[in-house]
Amino acid sequence: MFNSILLQGAFGGGGASSLLLIGGMFVVMYFFMIRPQQKKQKDQQAYVDSLKTGDKVVTIGGLHGTVTSVREKTVVLEVDSSKGVRMVFLKTAISKDSSAQIGE
Repeated sequence: MFNSILLQGAFGGGGASSLLLIGGMFVVMYFFMIRPQQKKQKDQQAYVDSLKTGDKVVTIGGLHGTVTSVREKTVVLEVDSSKGVRMVFLKTAISKDSSAQIGE
């Protein structure tokens, strides 16, 4: 008798509650992991789209520079103003997070 109660609980007793628990876990994962990441990507894209000449930026590689021209998919950065050194980077290589720390 005791064995049959254990088998019922293990194989058929809590199917709906287990499904509800798994569904709840996916909802929590969406709101704590997926949704914030999508928002961060949207903010990064808006920042890259709003780049203009004269903006001070940092690349994902850590290079600091000033935007001298903006093209369709690339940005020209002046990295050494005393020597006029300019480099071309993809817009996706510009980091929004690090650009806020340039003034420090």
